[in-house]
Amino acid sequence: MKKTYVAECIGTAVLVIMGCGTAMLVGCDAANGSGYLLTALAFGLAIVAEAYCIGNISGCHINPAVSLGVFMSGGMEKSDFIGYCISQVIGGFVGSIILAIIFGLGKVEDMTGGFGANGLAGVNGNILAGLIVEIVLTFIFVLTILGVTSKKAGHGSFGGLVIGLTLTFVHILGIGLTGTSVNPARSIAPAIFAAIRGNAAPLAALWVFIVGPLVGAALAAICYKYLESK
Repeated sequence: MKKTYVAECIGTAVLVIMGCGTAMLVGCDAANGSGYLLTALAFGLAIVAEAYCIGNISGCHINPAVSLGVFMSGGMEKSDFIGYCISQVIGGFVGSIILAIIFGLGKVEDMTGGFGANGLAGVNGNILAGLIVEIVLTFIFVLTILGVTSKKAGHGSFGGLVIGLTLTFVHILGIGLTGTSVNPARSIAPAIFAAIRGNAAPLAALWVFIVGPLVGAALAAICYKYLESK
């Protein structure tokens, strides 16, 4: 297996452990506003840490939506795009397994009731609203990544920090609406683990958190190619 794939697997596992793990620990209900911010920061800081850890190895996509944006922008080959996506999903499962062990052995209450899985409760179960949220937030996130990592940008070593802060930024709005996915690999394993535990709602809505981020990423790639063209 390519080292880049291993790096993407590790990075995605860290994202799920720190982001979903924080959500499980502190909760994300409207009555506990600090939980929103702590979870948003956990996801954002995980990206910052991994960007400076594996960014020079794999580019630190740790997200199929990001990989799709990079692929559509001409930044990677089809074979690597597929390899990255598979590695990221595997990483999501590794992260969820570790959380299951920690919360199970330690008998720690999962405040989200579902491994930090995404859902549509914040939009009253409205599928269209959930799709729009995920498309818009992913568009913002991926467009930022494409801009920051462009050779014309010249952001140098600050790129990882900007990307991490942007993920925090979109989480602050999105957590109360859909739990904020913007990343299919972050959503798949938690939804399945929640279903195993008896909460089938996240799994029933999972397709929203796969389709929405991928559509948002594709639109971001198209938009950025247009903006950057002469």
